[in-house]
Amino acid sequence: MPLTQEELKNLPHVISEPRFETYLRARGNDRAVALALYRWNLEVSAAFIGSLHLCEIAVRNGIADAIEAVHGSNWPWNEGFIRSLPSPSGKSYNAKRNLQSCARHHQTTGKVIADLKFVFWEKMLTSRFQRPIWQHHFSNVFTGYDGALDLSGARAACRDDLEEIRLFRNRIAHHEPIFARNLQDDLDRIIRLVRWRNPSAAEWLIKIETITPLIEKQT
Repeated sequence: MPLTQEELKNLPHVISEPRFETYLRARGNDRAVALALYRWNLEVSAAFIGSLHLCEIAVRNGIADAIEAVHGSNWPWNEGFIRSLPSPSGKSYNAKRNLQSCARHHQTTGKVIADLKFVFWEKMLTSRFQRPIWQHHFSNVFTGYDGALDLSGARAACRDDLEEIRLFRNRIAHHEPIFARNLQDDLDRIIRLVRWRNPSAAEWLIKIETITPLIEKQT
């Protein structure tokens, strides 16, 4: 649908000139074409939300299962587990403080799981938890992981993927441009991590995701 003159005039201002400048530069200062790119960026960002949702839910629930296997169903209030968490000083993310804050505000483990920051689950995949948790529980949680990797390598690869996915998710959540990224790589990473968690879930995600047609449309 072609843009009206009023849309061409007003939309860049509503979006904000500095934000729209990124799209203008990418499309040779042609307002109409830049607005078409902005619309596509909006559509593909929205399409990614469902896949990111499934990935985050699948991974955090799996990690929570592994923690429970070691520390019991009330692990958010387990002092041994709390002491095992990293607690850096300053403004760095503090997993211990995040957990304690959530545990004070909720009475069930499920509510705590839902309220913890995404980065908490990423921190649970660092090497400090290799022996106490992942040495015995990684293959139970990530049933479809790449068997060519040893458990330490698989855990590290999972953490790396989760970090990339978290940063990508945050970019979308803050309405930043993603059109210049290799979005196929982003989608493949999400599907890979879901497949590691459960191959059936990955196959279902492949059936329902709406990202691929948008990527093909843009390319």
